[in-house]
Amino acid sequence: MNSIQTFDKCICGKTHLSQIKSKIIGKNALEQLPVELEKLGAKKVFLLSDINTYSLAGEKIMTLLSDNGILYSSYVFCHRSPEPDEEAVGAAVMHYDKSCEVIVGLGSGVINDIGKILSNITDTPYVIVATAPSMDGYASSTSSMVMDGVKVSLSSKCPEIIIGDVDLLKTAPDKMLKSGLGDMLAKYISICEWRISHEITGEYYCETIAQLVRNALHECIVHVDGLLRREDEAVKAVFEGLVICGEAMGFAGVSRPASGVEHYLSHIWDMRALEFGTNADLHGIQCAIGTLVAAKVYEQVKKVTPDVEKAMAYVEKFDRGKWNNELRAFLGKSAEAMILLEKREQKYNVDRHRERIKVIVEKWDRILSIIEEEVPESSEIEELLDKINAPKVLEDIGLESSILPMTFKTSKDIRDKYVLSRLVWDLGIIDELKYD
Repeated sequence: MNSIQTFDKCICGKTHLSQIKSKIIGKNALEQLPVELEKLGAKKVFLLSDINTYSLAGEKIMTLLSDNGILYSSYVFCHRSPEPDEEAVGAAVMHYDKSCEVIVGLGSGVINDIGKILSNITDTPYVIVATAPSMDGYASSTSSMVMDGVKVSLSSKCPEIIIGDVDLLKTAPDKMLKSGLGDMLAKYISICEWRISHEITGEYYCETIAQLVRNALHECIVHVDGLLRREDEAVKAVFEGLVICGEAMGFAGVSRPASGVEHYLSHIWDMRALEFGTNADLHGIQCAIGTLVAAKVYEQVKKVTPDVEKAMAYVEKFDRGKWNNELRAFLGKSAEAMILLEKREQKYNVDRHRERIKVIVEKWDRILSIIEEEVPESSEIEELLDKINAPKVLEDIGLESSILPMTFKTSKDIRDKYVLSRLVWDLGIIDELKYD
């Protein structure tokens, strides 16, 4: 069993409490499921899975439950890959057995996101039995969903129990192992941007939480050579890292510790896939490509000397009406939510930009130091991706590199969060960037 970390008197001034009651990560962890369910007082559970995940461990879980006198009801999504959308949530709700005291999800990203929403809706404790170390949402209290065609992060419910049986996790396809490491590599960028935003906007930042994430990422890198060989320590390091990052988001109360511009690039490719039928890949695979893109942009930023007059001239000429039309052309109907967000946020407001650029100039040396401390050279990230034969460019996942400039520009509009694309817009250099 892995200990649950809490920080009653953190150096940031806040108290960080985990919503997770137990993490069981290691060999034969699944055998502990009945014990953990009994701790929750479960006499009957609702098992949620899809065809693939049910075939992996569904029957074993049912046998474990029966042998321990725990009743169960089950719903298996008939799709091999259900979408995280209104239809899937509706199906889960409609098949939910109200006589159950605990929901048990068997799966990874989509099943976990749906399970957390179902748990929130029904106010029922939730347990996740992970089937792949593929993404960092296991321990978070939000769900990445598609609502009205837009990729959104919805408030849901953090699992009480997380079970990661290494023998089960090792059966995940290579692609899902690569996805998990890709999602971990994204933390290079997320921590950097969190610190930069703290300097520029005064956003809350916690060094204790950031260090938890750095340590988890380090363990993944140490064991990277063994990941595709499915070595126990390598698989465990990635899964445990992903869970820690989910906890870190819970500690911070925001997604900052684990999500930055690289995640937004992935979200945009997902949104275009929904709107135009273009290709999309696993979230972590896309995040890995996004991490490499961000690292290359940061290398360009490090060569910049901020020019206030240039920045102000760029912003004063910025045509929001024209930009909104470009958003609509690139993203379709999902652009409307982003346009509405700007009406509330006013990041393009000239006066607000003037305040930010002054801070950027004053703290430029500090910003450069943060980039140096947090983000490896793009060549180092490429080497890591090569070790697991992971995609590095958009063509590797069936997309054209020609969409990359517009993808990066739209990433500043997708959420109300200060990320790299906003920094280069504030500097007035966003149109000058190179992505190759």
